[in-house]
Amino acid sequence: MSGAVANEARGEAALMIGEHCLTVRPSFAALVAAERETGPLLALVERAADGRLGLAEMEALLWHCLADRPEAMARADLGDALIAQGVGVALPALRAIMRQVVAGGV
Repeated sequence: MSGAVANEARGEAALMIGEHCLTVRPSFAALVAAERETGPLLALVERAADGRLGLAEMEALLWHCLADRPEAMARADLGDALIAQGVGVALPALRAIMRQVVAGGV
């Protein structure tokens, strides 16, 4: 297993993708990039609260918020891992992103 440790006090979360423990860091720049792809983030949070968050939206949020991705990792690898491992593995990281969108603070 490789990767950095997420700092929850900074709003970060850990995400295991294969043998890599990646840090999800919902920075302003990362959230802006995700919003360009998915549309308004508050609407996305509302859809997530209603259980209507799609796989493509999950992948986009996580991809843009990954800090220090392994160089060899392609975006398709993230999507494949979400399916292979189950989206439940990504829920803590997605919650961290949603928390940052709604509450901010770190």
